[in-house]
Amino acid sequence: MFGKSVRIERIMDRNTGNCVIVPMDHGISAGPIEGLIDMKKTVDDVANGGATAVVMHKGLIRYSHRTSGHDIGLILHLSASTDIGVNKNSKVLVATVEEALKVGADAVSVHINVGAETEPEMLADLGQVSKECNEWGMPLLVMAYPRGPTIKDSYDPAAVAHAARVATELGADIVKCSYTGDIDSFREIVKGTLAPVVIAGGPKMNSDDDILQMVYDSIQAGGHGVSIGRNVFQHRNVEGMTRAISDIVLRGYTVEEAKKDNLS
Repeated sequence: MFGKSVRIERIMDRNTGNCVIVPMDHGISAGPIEGLIDMKKTVDDVANGGATAVVMHKGLIRYSHRTSGHDIGLILHLSASTDIGVNKNSKVLVATVEEALKVGADAVSVHINVGAETEPEMLADLGQVSKECNEWGMPLLVMAYPRGPTIKDSYDPAAVAHAARVATELGADIVKCSYTGDIDSFREIVKGTLAPVVIAGGPKMNSDDDILQMVYDSIQAGGHGVSIGRNVFQHRNVEGMTRAISDIVLRGYTVEEAKKDNLS
């Protein structure tokens, strides 16, 4: 576990225990989308903006990671599916903890969809990855969502709480889940998850205020940060948006302060 403690400080802020993670694993699910073409520039922009870590698949590291003066943590994503596949909710493992160690990653991440047809296989895979993370001292981020034929509302607080708790039960060091829309309901998610919780960004938003307010509210509810992709790397000012989010998560800024200093 000492290895986990050393590595997790590379992806989380030591002073606050919070993190600003920018996932860039969308190329497998959605293809070469805007913001993920010039990878070196995107990684540089989020690093310069104060992000603590990025998430990516193993093949992208050579094209993108640690290219400027600002260091940034690397989380290797181990699971994948494509949006044009027969069942995009079915995630399979495409990398290993051992590979993550070889490429110098600071943590690994696994995506599970609770309620999907292949939920049993995803849970089994997560259990095995968790075991290997404990053996090697590798921090584990679990992206946990309620998605599948039995899920009527993927933002329902009870469903989000269940998926997040599953991640903790199987060994997650950090749990990524959807924000449930208000501070009170999300506070219950945080309490029930036990492990540190970070919020997903969801679909691309049109308003900076909406993004920053969601981030601020999640921190007020006890969250430990964000793992936001499209709303950062597809923003008109990637570095500025990253810095605004970092100011809220790591330095306690209000929405107005963060926006004025970075996006005005």
